[in-house]
Amino acid sequence: MKVIYDPEVDIVRIIFNQVQIQESDEVEAGLILDYDREGNVVGLEIMDASKKMKNPRSVEYSVREAASVTA
Repeated sequence: MKVIYDPEVDIVRIIFNQVQIQESDEVEAGLILDYDREGNVVGLEIMDASKKMKNPRSVEYSVREAASVTA
């Protein structure tokens, strides 16, 4: 996963998979989802990011372990 903030256009782009984007869809005002040829979401863009996020230049990353499953 890659997170890019472009302050010139005030967009945060989150890339989940480095494949060619086949289609993009604005699912909500200022929120664009990118899809590959199979229809999987491979990225998203948040427009006017500085108005929607406290600090678009800062990223917090957290990984949580899955709960144990007993049979």
